[in-house]
Amino acid sequence: MSKTILITGASSGFGLMLANDLHQAGFTVIGTSRQPEKYQGKIPFKLLQLDIDDDNSIKIFTEQLFTQVKQLDVLVNNAGFMVTGIAEETEIEKGRQQFETNFWGTVKVTNALLPYFRKQKSGHIITVSSIVGLIGQPNLSYYVASKHAVEGFFKSLRFELKQFNINVSLVEPRWFKTNIGHNAVASTGNIADYDLYRKQVNAFIQKGLDEADEPDEVVKTITKLINTNDPKLSNPVGKMTGMILFLQNYLPKMFESSILKSVETA
Repeated sequence: MSKTILITGASSGFGLMLANDLHQAGFTVIGTSRQPEKYQGKIPFKLLQLDIDDDNSIKIFTEQLFTQVKQLDVLVNNAGFMVTGIAEETEIEKGRQQFETNFWGTVKVTNALLPYFRKQKSGHIITVSSIVGLIGQPNLSYYVASKHAVEGFFKSLRFELKQFNINVSLVEPRWFKTNIGHNAVASTGNIADYDLYRKQVNAFIQKGLDEADEPDEVVKTITKLINTNDPKLSNPVGKMTGMILFLQNYLPKMFESSILKSVETA
């Protein structure tokens, strides 16, 4: 029996690629976008309106969703964005908005759908986090913090949902070629003491984006999770992720030195 899969933020990036691949594979795919009318006739799967920052939008969307499908098998929490900038220079309001979308928006959508998963005694919640949510990175403090929060929430949630036969997975990509870097919201602070470092760290991040892999590996990882009966919780994706996590966990001084040196030489 084909699974029904909901993917938030399915009009671009990982979400769009994943939705297209799953649709072609025969799954029933429902995507979301803040402005689905912009993509009418351009995508092969159903796209519904959802702004995960808006409580009323979530309520209306949830009601509409279950007039379209009888059962939901998988939720892929993919919608989000990135705030960049030196922590001290980043406006608190931008930090709040980062959490409102990446953390609270993701949590609110999940909570809105949990009653349906509990009722059917099955389901799989897959949330796109980030490798930086496991390790930290300069110039991305609020983005990293929002992903740390996502990691903690869903790692805890999995224990509560086991009794209902609901699985929870996290996917933690490294840098991949998507539009998240191009659509990032940058801080506008300008503290002179950071001038040299800001230039270095911006070059470091740009180098990471320029050398990033194509996002196929992330799509394959999520697809594999959807197709397995015993999905893993944590799923880092990308070159050197295993080594990065090993260094942080077991050789933290070496890990920190490598980050500092990479920024200085970017």
